[in-house]
Amino acid sequence: MRHPSTDVTPPGARRPRWRAALCALSLAIAGPGVVASATPSPAADHGAPAGLCSAGDPPRVPGAAFQQAVCLDELTTAGTVASGHTDPADYAGLTPKDLPTPSGVPGTQIDGYFPDTSTTNTNHGWTHDAQFVIRLPDHWNGGLVVAGTPGNREQYANDRAISDWVLSRGYAYAATDKGNTGLAFYRDGDRPGDAIAEWNTRLTQLTRAARAVVRQRYGKSPSRTIATGISNGGYLVRWQLENHPELYDGGVDWEGTLWTSDGPGLLTFLPPALRAYPAYAAGGPGAEAALEALHAAGYPAGSEFLWPYHHKTYWDLTQRLYREELDPGYDGTTEAGTPFCASGTPDCDADYDYGARPRAVHRAVDRIALTGRIGKPLITLQGTLDVLLPISRDADVYARMVRDAGRGPLLRYYRIADGTHTDSLVDVFPDRLRPMTPCHRSAFTALERWLAGEGRPPAGHTVPRPAAADASTLLTECPLEQRPDSRPPGRVRSGPAGDAGRVGRGGAVPPHGEPRHRHPHTLSVVPVTATVSRPPAPALI
Repeated sequence: MRHPSTDVTPPGARRPRWRAALCALSLAIAGPGVVASATPSPAADHGAPAGLCSAGDPPRVPGAAFQQAVCLDELTTAGTVASGHTDPADYAGLTPKDLPTPSGVPGTQIDGYFPDTSTTNTNHGWTHDAQFVIRLPDHWNGGLVVAGTPGNREQYANDRAISDWVLSRGYAYAATDKGNTGLAFYRDGDRPGDAIAEWNTRLTQLTRAARAVVRQRYGKSPSRTIATGISNGGYLVRWQLENHPELYDGGVDWEGTLWTSDGPGLLTFLPPALRAYPAYAAGGPGAEAALEALHAAGYPAGSEFLWPYHHKTYWDLTQRLYREELDPGYDGTTEAGTPFCASGTPDCDADYDYGARPRAVHRAVDRIALTGRIGKPLITLQGTLDVLLPISRDADVYARMVRDAGRGPLLRYYRIADGTHTDSLVDVFPDRLRPMTPCHRSAFTALERWLAGEGRPPAGHTVPRPAAADASTLLTECPLEQRPDSRPPGRVRSGPAGDAGRVGRGGAVPPHGEPRHRHPHTLSVVPVTATVSRPPAPALI
């Protein structure tokens, strides 16, 4: 690890022993910036441009309340796990156990936080939300990748799935904790929807700041800025391209959460699953009707083997927490409902009927709702066996929204046969599932070529699982090209997808104004998943 031996801790923070060597250069901003200088170690050069970790003058993150920078021999998790510059618990369960880890990426890491009042994120002993990480490789390709986290995880959640890989390709990388973390994220903010709305504000804030940091570090602005993310992070990609297309050249949406004021959404398809699943699992005379009800709610035939785990781990908890965030009055003074309540009991989330709720609830959802009016190229992908966000109620719908908004030429949509929401489940069901991670990488490289004018991505379609592919092949390959001779019988019908031509900077639909809703910065969080020897613990999308 390339770092000097001194650092500055923010007032009141207690530095855990394993973080003792974290910082090379610290910057605490309270009015005029105060810089704590340190002399870089002899190993800090590595052929980097002049100015890397220069004593007393690290890149400054605009608007940050506190930041600290360090020179590292390795910015990927091949080095940051040992050096203490990531948190493996934050990304546990999101990738297959055998996913290769790239290495050989020296550079600068900046950790810090923006002004905020919530305190759920305890990374670095700061007890402060709105934390971020920015990674600047010595050997830069000119691009910047910005990401929000899945679920309500912290800023390192994408390190294995996204950060490692894009850094190995030369991109600068920035990620935010979205301003709130953890199971009680709904406590953040003053009115329903505030906690989720803050996620959008925080990613916009970080993108602007990261672009400025790149200019300082490399002497020029990024030639392309790409937004990407998983689940809730995919939702953020959609929202950013709808509301702030001027900040990005394009995005890759990996199974993004869909919010629409009139549905479908979490609050429309989770309650039917909670009502029907107990009867289905119990067997007996009601099981067949319950099975039909689950299929009707969007959970596809063939995904039944995933239902027991998702019912136990995701469906109930996700419904109760997001319903509390958007409709806290449903259960009166009870906070986040009653776990696994039986249908028919008072205020049970299994009986929640979003369509019958007061208009104020729909207005709360409308504050965070998507429109489909993207302003830059977007590639969306989702697995056909996603049973946390059923594809027929999520990406299929969003693709239609984009088309109906007249933005179809800006979209490519790929349905990944046998993909599911959480890639670590592939290790539990290797004969039934395929990992989504390599498909995300194929989508990302397709977007790169699209933005560079080097060819259009293949038309949207269902990407089949190759019948003869072994586990190692599926872990590293996911060709998006449509091959007529590779379509398995009975494959899932392709959903709607846009068909676009060459679209570069300035060639897309122009920005269409500011977001419809703004609000003060607030915050919150969600739990992490377990390792791959068994199905992961809740990550709450």
